[in-house]
Amino acid sequence: MNEKQFDELLQSVRDMGRHMRGQAVAGVRVHDFPDPDVKAIRERTGLSQTRFAYLIGVKPKTLQNWEQHRVRPAGPARALLKIVELNPEALSALHG
Repeated sequence: MNEKQFDELLQSVRDMGRHMRGQAVAGVRVHDFPDPDVKAIRERTGLSQTRFAYLIGVKPKTLQNWEQHRVRPAGPARALLKIVELNPEALSALHG
């Protein structure tokens, strides 16, 4: 690693620290993706927590934690919840 590359890396680490502390960083765009309202999504399907959890492939305790905002769904779970939010009938396609 040459000196220029090291300086760029050091600057990026400093920028990351500023960003993590909530400070503005030049040239960085921040996108806010609101958490899904898991309880509202499930209630629109008319399913119990146990059945809904089974259909989306998570443990009922995980679903309860999402609904009570103790844990945030991430990655594929967020995508699946968005699909169910937009099309609740999609669940029937998962397990009939």
